[in-house]
Amino acid sequence: MKTVYYTATSLDGFIATEDDSLDWLFPLGDLNNSSYPAFISEVGALAMGSATYEWMVRNAEKVAEETGSPWPYTQPAWVFSSRNLPAIDGANIRFVNGDVRQVHAEMRAAAGNKNIWIVGGGDLAGQFYDVGLLDELIIQIGSATLGMGKPLFPRRVLSPVLHLVSVRQMGAGMAELRYEVLKGDLSGAA
Repeated sequence: MKTVYYTATSLDGFIATEDDSLDWLFPLGDLNNSSYPAFISEVGALAMGSATYEWMVRNAEKVAEETGSPWPYTQPAWVFSSRNLPAIDGANIRFVNGDVRQVHAEMRAAAGNKNIWIVGGGDLAGQFYDVGLLDELIIQIGSATLGMGKPLFPRRVLSPVLHLVSVRQMGAGMAELRYEVLKGDLSGAA
């Protein structure tokens, strides 16, 4: 069981435009020709920030066209927000705020032996990283630049914390990098 930040980013490190648009991403690849189907089959719980959730609400019709439902997940989801947000009918969602550590324990219990997916955004993934709860990053890099927007992972993480596990080309527009987050004393001191 791992806590995984699985996301897509532009070549210059943004997961969305400054107004939370993902329109730049969709022409670059097909989810069915990616690692997503295998990945989602191993997910038992979701963590999502408010901007990501609000994108889902605003784009419910587009999501339903592509997936058959305005909420395409069967797993329970925890949406982190300090604001009241509208619920999506039929979605198994818990709205929470505060320290990710307490919520992570609930998510682990719900996920069983499956993984926790940090859907987005980058700051939420960073909060899990900050308290030692992030195990893996799976980053799909698109062949587009945005110039500005919502950063992939707004944290300073210096080597050797991220260990590159694999690189995979996905068509002409995407590449996937997988990193294990190393934990413990990495200084080499005994």
